[in-house]
Amino acid sequence: MKNFIFISPNFPVSYWKFCAELKNNGMRVLGIGDCPYDELKQELRESLHEYYKVGNLESYDEVFKAVAFFTYKYGKIDWLESNNEYWLERDAKLRTEFHITTGFMENDMEQVKCKSAMKAYYAKAGIPTARYHLVQGYEDAVEFANKVGYPVVVKPDNGVGASHTYRLKNDDEVRFFIDTKDEHVYIMEEQVKGVVCTYDAIIGAQGQPLFESGNVTPVSLMDVVNDNMDSIYHLHKEVPEDIRDAGLRTVKAFGVKSRFVHLEFFRLTQDQEGLGKQGDLIGLEVNMRPAGGYTPDMYNFAYETDVYKIWADMVVFDESTKPLGTRRYCAFVGRRDGVQYKMDHDAIMAKYGICMKMQGRIPDALSGAMANVMYIANFDTEEQLQQYYRDLLEK
Repeated sequence: MKNFIFISPNFPVSYWKFCAELKNNGMRVLGIGDCPYDELKQELRESLHEYYKVGNLESYDEVFKAVAFFTYKYGKIDWLESNNEYWLERDAKLRTEFHITTGFMENDMEQVKCKSAMKAYYAKAGIPTARYHLVQGYEDAVEFANKVGYPVVVKPDNGVGASHTYRLKNDDEVRFFIDTKDEHVYIMEEQVKGVVCTYDAIIGAQGQPLFESGNVTPVSLMDVVNDNMDSIYHLHKEVPEDIRDAGLRTVKAFGVKSRFVHLEFFRLTQDQEGLGKQGDLIGLEVNMRPAGGYTPDMYNFAYETDVYKIWADMVVFDESTKPLGTRRYCAFVGRRDGVQYKMDHDAIMAKYGICMKMQGRIPDALSGAMANVMYIANFDTEEQLQQYYRDLLEK
């Protein structure tokens, strides 16, 4: 029996389904986390062969000892994964130390975590990216900003999501940023005039896609976080061919094998000198894990399938026969506490209850980017989807 260590299998809450499908496929699933065992969902407890509670998942030494214990007790570890951006580097370090060769190793991390290093791989795929500069101080930062023109965007070169991401509009804002920023290395980029869209896939051992999807985020996640805005995005009914082509070229350039990916692009909303014409795709950044929040469940809603099983099939068999059913748009709306919306919960459910697939509170850990209360619904047409956005967001 092969051994799979799943790091933090209880977060996000739906990740127990990955463990359940691994178990169904005959793997011994070993969990490591800092949540007390009795507080784990019953479904997760039933999916794990054994669970090792550490005092703090942030402590590498504690997690290392947990992996060492499982290695001593059960023999060679065949897979180690969290499917979580936050632990991506930790996962790679543990794989390297325990010679677990089924995922990214420590020396792969720069190209998949540092936004500046990603640029060369997008170029290898033939996909343009925004001009950039690694910030050292005020003088070099303002020189770059004036070269490419304001506004510019700054964010940690190695960061997660839209945390510490800012739009700077003039020299004074650059000065304030330099004077108040933390010790992270920051990348400054010219602002791309576009809408974020993604290629999401489960990639097999030969770089082949076993499942494909993608989403569109009409409102910048940077603005959602910084301005405490509502959060919206939706899954394509059919992945646009140019997104699929760009996604597969990016997969090949980065040498992706045997994992979930969430690859981000801008689609230009107007011509932009040095980047392309309206409608062209521009590389943004790669994420070597599933899309965040409730998106894995949204894949299932949109395509009448089970990506948790497809992923587990990839791990065990490097193929999956899980079919896709009827394809629909699947839309997410996150609304903020304390805002007076025109439609209350009862009105939303009265109009959209037949379309609704999931609704409820969003955990505080995700609320910065996703808001506080979510509504996820399926639609057959884009017109229906856009009306849903208008109805739920009207104040």
